[in-house]
Amino acid sequence: MADNARAKKLADLIREVVAEKLQRGIKDPRLGSHVTITDTRVTGDLREATVFYTVYGDDEDRASAAAGLQSAKGVLRSAVGAAAGTKFTPTLTFVADALPENAKTIENLLDQARASDARVREVSSGAAYAGDADPYRKPEEDTDGDGEATDGDRTGGSASA
Repeated sequence: MADNARAKKLADLIREVVAEKLQRGIKDPRLGSHVTITDTRVTGDLREATVFYTVYGDDEDRASAAAGLQSAKGVLRSAVGAAAGTKFTPTLTFVADALPENAKTIENLLDQARASDARVREVSSGAAYAGDADPYRKPEEDTDGDGEATDGDRTGGSASA
């Protein structure tokens, strides 16, 4: 069993080689510039690699890109084997990354929160306080009729005789 550092290095190499080969080496029109390799993971025994990708476009573009990647799997594995120089080249499995869909879901939730905040702001714009405007109690000053504080107040608490 290989260590995790070696698996991580191989995963990085596979990601770079596959992305480079898709960009420059494969002439399949289904694999145009709208396919992006987002991540690669390799099992601990270095036998299988999962390549995550995204396709910018509609469902038809995604389906054609998946078919194109499936048909180019052998060429891509050969390129990985030549670059890696390992005894066994891992088998490649391509999985569509759910990142764009997750981002769209988060954006929709943030839009809903903004709309809810706007409704609350609109409802509360003409509202008044339920009690006084300043709800905190303030200590009343002890005055002796003519508006001046008593000796107990000046000395800090207790009056001395």
